Amino acid sequence: MLDDFFVRALLAGIGVALVAGPLGCFVVWRRMAYFGDTMAHSALLGVAIAFLFDINLTFGVFAVATSASLGLVALSRNRSLPADALLGILAHSTLALGLVLIAFMTWIRIDLMSYLFGDILAVSRTDVMIIYGVGAVVLAILVAIWRPLLAGTISPEIAVAEGLATERARLVFMLLMAAVIAGAMKIVGVLLITSLLIIPAATARRFASTPERMAMIAAIVGALAASGGLFASLEFDTPSGPSIVVAALILFLASLTWRMVEPERLKAEEVTGTE
Repeated sequence: MLDDFFVRALLAGIGVALVAGPLGCFVVWRRMAYFGDTMAHSALLGVAIAFLFDINLTFGVFAVATSASLGLVALSRNRSLPADALLGILAHSTLALGLVLIAFMTWIRIDLMSYLFGDILAVSRTDVMIIYGVGAVVLAILVAIWRPLLAGTISPEIAVAEGLATERARLVFMLLMAAVIAGAMKIVGVLLITSLLIIPAATARRFASTPERMAMIAAIVGALAASGGLFASLEFDTPSGPSIVVAALILFLASLTWRMVEPERLKAEEVTGTE
């Protein structure tokens, strides 16, 4: 089954989506979309460093994304600049540094488009196994830190008063984000990773009554977007990474429509006395 490139791509896309959905819920709850974008942009610098020092690509991206997130935490303690300004500086600087560094490495031919927008159809058996292996570890750790992370999201003061290690949970969450970004880069690319975190979570938010249910729905929505985007890419010969994001957008717009239609339907049933 894994001999078929499309099956491998489908499995890889679903695997990343199942992990990105629950993590994306915290990105939405904590209003960290720009933070996720910053970490994603730093991934290109990780690619450049991996090629420069001839190390594993995923490890290089993970190391740089982690360094960027920890550097942001350190810089944010300096109140001289607002957080959004720091995020903007870090995001665009790391992206530009990556591009410049790649330009200097004239002895290596690098397909920038595949790193910027993904090349999911090129994933190998090893990539699929890594995605599911890392994904299982990420989800297990997320379950372990769920309570302090959620408490710190809702009310940091109450969480601290209850003795929950919210700061440690936050740092672990950043490491999980870095791991997912490193794994998802080949799927949707540096410029589209954040959308795979945010859009399914934003869609799930409209249907979920509890945080846990939102995380599960976000994972399902992400998997549907990955599957639908890949089949659309195959049918219409469009880029696979952007097609997955467009599929996620369509699901989000459909959720908006459903939430607008549903109250009207219930109101009509009340008036007519039907169910």
